[in-house]
Amino acid sequence: MENLVIDINADLGEGIGNEHQLMPYISSCNIACGGHAGDAETMKKVVELAKKYQVKIGAHPSFPDKENFGRKVMDMSCVALFTSIKSQIKDLLAILNEAHLPLHHVKLHGALYNLAATNKKTATTIIEVMTCLMLPAKLYVPYNSVIAKLALEQNIPILYEAFADRNYNDDLTLVSRTEPNAIIQDSNLVFNHVYGMFSTKKVKTVNGNYKTIKADTFCIHGDNPEAVSLVKTLTSRLKAEGIKVR
Repeated sequence: MENLVIDINADLGEGIGNEHQLMPYISSCNIACGGHAGDAETMKKVVELAKKYQVKIGAHPSFPDKENFGRKVMDMSCVALFTSIKSQIKDLLAILNEAHLPLHHVKLHGALYNLAATNKKTATTIIEVMTCLMLPAKLYVPYNSVIAKLALEQNIPILYEAFADRNYNDDLTLVSRTEPNAIIQDSNLVFNHVYGMFSTKKVKTVNGNYKTIKADTFCIHGDNPEAVSLVKTLTSRLKAEGIKVR
């Protein structure tokens, strides 16, 4: 495998404080913009680091629920959700404009990400935000999801995302975080997981089945306790296989 390129992204600005350790090993980042975590100060710090390491910058909006870290579905009207997501993205855009940097992408967080993957009403609301802001930004979405299909219909550019440190069910949904095997914390397993998806376009599910998946970018969660060691090993082993992180 020669001259191959892979994008590794990480969710940052979530209060973990490991951004300076992760930045040298990733090629794009998703910055929490006040919904589940983060504020103007944390956004500025992560933007500065991303600029230093030439990492592509994305907004990481969420249900406005810091208490539950955006990992529970909130009962919100479409109007309220639209207003919140638009406001979160605009807050990061203001900081990027000051730094003369572009917004590369938008990636939803947690429960909102999972809900938009299957729920048309939620997905439509997110598409309306992207259209309203007239963003020349990509949308990171799961393969074969509701939001991916809607985005393509509305001519919004997408990048398919898969998760380096999460296990999958047979229907390509993520194993619930309430399950003990939801999160992958072994560096060898993470590499095998990513390399398999990248090279064969298939993912091994928790049931041992292989399902077709497409991925343009792979996520390491910044709040994974082993995030730094996982991403270091992953990028090193990908490089050894002739795959550049870029």
